[in-house]
Amino acid sequence: MTAPVILFAFKRTDELQKTITALQANYLAQDTELYVFVDGPRRDDEIKKVEAVQTLVDAISGFKQIHRTYSELNIGCANSIIAGVSQVLKRHSTVIVVEDDVVTTPNFLDFMNQSLDQYADIPTVFSVGGYTFPFKRPNGYTDDGYFFPRTCAWGWAIWADRWQGVDWALTDFDDFMNDSMARQQFKAGGSDRLRMLQRAKSREIDAWDIRLCYHEFKVGGYTLYPAVSKTVNIGVDSPDSTTEVIYDRYKPLLDNGQQRQFALPKSVQTHAAYNRWFLRKFSVPVRIWNKLLTYGTQILPIKRLA
Repeated sequence: MTAPVILFAFKRTDELQKTITALQANYLAQDTELYVFVDGPRRDDEIKKVEAVQTLVDAISGFKQIHRTYSELNIGCANSIIAGVSQVLKRHSTVIVVEDDVVTTPNFLDFMNQSLDQYADIPTVFSVGGYTFPFKRPNGYTDDGYFFPRTCAWGWAIWADRWQGVDWALTDFDDFMNDSMARQQFKAGGSDRLRMLQRAKSREIDAWDIRLCYHEFKVGGYTLYPAVSKTVNIGVDSPDSTTEVIYDRYKPLLDNGQQRQFALPKSVQTHAAYNRWFLRKFSVPVRIWNKLLTYGTQILPIKRLA
């Protein structure tokens, strides 16, 4: 049985149409239940945009069954995703999640479902990601995926038993911050993670993903990433994005979508090359470089860092 897909939307019709079209083109679309959650407008000037999104969602076809939920009030990105995923996982044991700016390859659902099946009874595999940086496959590496201890937000999947244990309120945050060793271990999954968690706790950012990432860290879990990306985020520089607009350092080399069966790692452990490349993407020098590019700062064309 294929896992259901949840699609979260808000006010972006252009990006949403591309996301829907790509999902419809997936080989397993007609075998898949689709749940769509549309958040409500925050201000009067967003009402027509949200209504246009609802009209677009009303016209969706091409899936086994479609469930639509339209919120009258704006509950925010994080609350919408947490509530929506929690609701669907009360009815299903697994779920695949896509937001309205994530475009998938035709074999995205194949990869996600095969991964969910293979690692269902291996709790150290916490989630499955659909996106990856354009890393060159290491010499002699034949698997179609690799592990890294950090969750993926751009097309992802999870099991109900992994999701249900998440402490979204971060009730142990103060104890964690007082534990220097724990902080350093958390940063081992990316030097940006601690600051993001602090900002999420203080509500400076409306973020669910870093809280999920923190829980994965606490349970010692890993996320399976594809060796070749099955998704691309098309909303990084969108004027209607609900997240910070940054220089797009995430452009992947997309899978051509032809492969239907995948050789997934039998051993749940990181690979030295992938681990090194992944961490470099979130290193302080690379993040500084990207901030300079974001703000349009002119610097000498020295060796590119990202």
